[in-house]
Amino acid sequence: MFKRVLVANRGEIAIRIIRACKELGIETVSVFSTADKDSMHVKISDRSICIGPPHPNKSYLNISNVIAAAEVSHCDALHPGYGFLSENPSLVEACSRNNITFIGPPLKAIRLAGNKSKAIDVMRNNKIPVIPGSIGNVPDIRHAAKTSRQIGYPVIIKASYGGGGKGMRVCNNQRELENFLSLAISESRSSFGAEEVYIEKYIPKPRHIEFQVIADNYGNVACAGERECSIQRRHQKLIEEAPAAVLSPKDRRIMTDTAIRAARSIGYQNLGTIEFLLDANNHFYFIEINTRIQVEHPVTEMVTGLDLIKEQIRLAAGQKLNPPNPGASFGNAMEFRINAEDPQNNFSPNPGTIGECFLPGGPGVRVDTFIHSNYTVSPFYDSLIAKLIVWGKDRKEAIDRSSRALDEFKVEGIKTTIPFYKKILKNQRFVKGQIDTHFIEEEFGV
Repeated sequence: MFKRVLVANRGEIAIRIIRACKELGIETVSVFSTADKDSMHVKISDRSICIGPPHPNKSYLNISNVIAAAEVSHCDALHPGYGFLSENPSLVEACSRNNITFIGPPLKAIRLAGNKSKAIDVMRNNKIPVIPGSIGNVPDIRHAAKTSRQIGYPVIIKASYGGGGKGMRVCNNQRELENFLSLAISESRSSFGAEEVYIEKYIPKPRHIEFQVIADNYGNVACAGERECSIQRRHQKLIEEAPAAVLSPKDRRIMTDTAIRAARSIGYQNLGTIEFLLDANNHFYFIEINTRIQVEHPVTEMVTGLDLIKEQIRLAAGQKLNPPNPGASFGNAMEFRINAEDPQNNFSPNPGTIGECFLPGGPGVRVDTFIHSNYTVSPFYDSLIAKLIVWGKDRKEAIDRSSRALDEFKVEGIKTTIPFYKKILKNQRFVKGQIDTHFIEEEFGV
């Protein structure tokens, strides 16, 4: 096992990693920007090192500074969390050059997953169902138009290195394709530094369901169940739940087996998430691999009893998958991303100083956060300030308990998404599980 781990992140995920390390008897070193010098993750780690000014490019995204912090503190491993450098191949290479174990999948898997069109091609070649679309990237409008005619409109343009809805455009005809292709390429260039885009058949109103795979360094692969992430706004997840209410035992078994095959097909190691879209006819299609711990991993932990961060650390240290089968899930869990945003003002970020802060509790309620009374939410980082995770013996109890917990959750001084989630829990389509990725847009017009 590792002696000392550098936690190369901030906020709630940094705290989550530090806690897991402490329970494994591992020392922790946190990094922080000058804006985060008083943050909770700095206070609870064994040691902390400033890696730069507030702007992420000069601190949390600065590989040289992160590696220097690991070296000077004699860390033998590094956990990247999610976001920032978590899926950056250059960080993995830098760790290798400096004899620091990267707690995550191998470089090859991260590179493959980072190029979505290549990942789709690999899955297609391994008989994993994929959405009909271009073979690789489309270099120009001529190829884009030919592909679109072959698969039929509507189609969607996607950035090969994309995420979060950036570089995506839905096209209902060739005129829209001609208008949107250059826009998607431009957005991909500005957001991801690459102009590669590909085209897929657009699936209207799908459900977004992802499977948590766990793989050791010896060829053993298991699946810890699925999460439904269909409650999204502009391709950004808001509420996640486990298990997915729509899946029959047979469909769940088939999709689980497919997720494991997908992981095996690329020799995957450590934790990863295989993401699918499920259409109205219960046909599912691979869309991407996430090669990091997910924001929504606690819902899986709540229904399986696993500690996924500890699993990451153990696997990176060379331990075998234990148990080989993580076990059946029990009950239902939901996660609500509490963001410092104003739902009444187009969900615009709302940083500022928190006044009174009260976190909910009670049976089946967990809050992962770094905020407290008088904490100042910085404008430099993502607006996520807390995650409310709730468990119930069934989906109804999970919804009822979530409603109670949201009523208790008080964050004064800034706007948050808490009131918006209260409205969702009262929506009958949501209560009945009749959801898809367009639910927010259709029910709330945002």
